[in-house]
Amino acid sequence: MKNTRALRNAVRTTVVCALVACTSVIASSAHAHGAYLDRIEQRGPNELAIYVYSAAMDRVIEQDVLIPDGGSAGRPTAYLLIGAVAEGQDVDWPTKTDLLRFAPGTGVNVVIPHGGAATYYTDWQRDDPNLGRNKWTTYLTSELPGIIDAALRDSGRNAIVGLSMSSTSALALTETAPDLYEAVGAFSGCAETSTPLGQEYVKLTTEKGGGTVENMWGPLDGPGWPANDPLLHADRLRGHTIYISSGTGIPDGHDTLSDYRIDGDQNLLTTQIVEGGAIEFATSQCTRHLAARLSDLGIPALYRPHPGTHSWGYWQDDLHAFWPVMAAAIGA
Repeated sequence: MKNTRALRNAVRTTVVCALVACTSVIASSAHAHGAYLDRIEQRGPNELAIYVYSAAMDRVIEQDVLIPDGGSAGRPTAYLLIGAVAEGQDVDWPTKTDLLRFAPGTGVNVVIPHGGAATYYTDWQRDDPNLGRNKWTTYLTSELPGIIDAALRDSGRNAIVGLSMSSTSALALTETAPDLYEAVGAFSGCAETSTPLGQEYVKLTTEKGGGTVENMWGPLDGPGWPANDPLLHADRLRGHTIYISSGTGIPDGHDTLSDYRIDGDQNLLTTQIVEGGAIEFATSQCTRHLAARLSDLGIPALYRPHPGTHSWGYWQDDLHAFWPVMAAAIGA
């Protein structure tokens, strides 16, 4: 039995090392800023889990990682952020889109960090009683990328994609680290955080997740809100490949009982149409504001308004629309 277990572990280690650099190889280079690679686990032929210790947040964070056919070495990487779902809730890119089926054939590594629900993936001013310590800007710009680059032996060229809450985050992170991300996709979000509309959206999202919004950027009339407003700082997006989109809130092709995400559930469909329609109508206003701001600044952007509600079917459509543009931008 012991010999069988040892053989199984040896095979597993060999397979993982064939896909990515082994822990011992990268340990010496993975301690920048106190963060380090904790471990790598194989989940499937193209699927890994990479665990990274964040010194800024003093905890180990899991990343779902998809490796392209042929391995990760020399390939670019796309970071996909999730929205304001509850911790541990099985609602994300791999389960609600066809990402697992199409991404491995595109030559792009995919990294999906766990956690961050209701945090806007930003550095909070204070620890929160319910959401804990959140220093996501530090993690996603200073701690994680170097460790991923070493572990995957990738090309060092990156894109970032967000939806709903994390749409705002993807734009803000690109503005914070313009040399890190070359392409950004923002689906169904609200880029503005210091307008009444934007602040209400942030407040509702954060409080729904159990957080106290003032712990994030301070008082609503304080300087932290405009400082973190992607719309105000949209000039920092110049030189990037930008894709922004939002539905109108009017139900369309994915708002049906036959959609596999609905699976015949009338209550779920009603919620998607009523609540999802209202949310998407609000984000459509924000997205129009961002498109106009970028146009005024003379910054090219792909802007895709479309029918539909605030739901995964349309985000899958956006992912397919953005992917070839993103891949070209980062050299896939």
